[in-house]
Amino acid sequence: MVRVVLPAHLRTLARVNGEVTLEVAGPVTQRAILDALETRYPMLRGTVRDHVTHKRRAFVRFFACEQDLSHESPDTPLPDAVVTGGEPFLIVGAMAGG
Repeated sequence: MVRVVLPAHLRTLARVNGEVTLEVAGPVTQRAILDALETRYPMLRGTVRDHVTHKRRAFVRFFACEQDLSHESPDTPLPDAVVTGGEPFLIVGAMAGG
């Protein structure tokens, strides 16, 4: 089981408290996690990645094992600690302003 931590506004939209756990078939990658997340919580489609291109939205970042994975290929296998559920995959809403 892969553990995923969502930002507060997406937890509210998905009607979940705390982190979610997902069954991910095949290699555990960003794309596989997001596919599983959007399948289980269809109301999140288009919030983390674009509906058409499936690219990460500009103000969303991905972290795991204290590393920013936002600019990694979505098909790069994630660390074993994420695959085994030892560490969560974090989806973070970036802050901007001035």
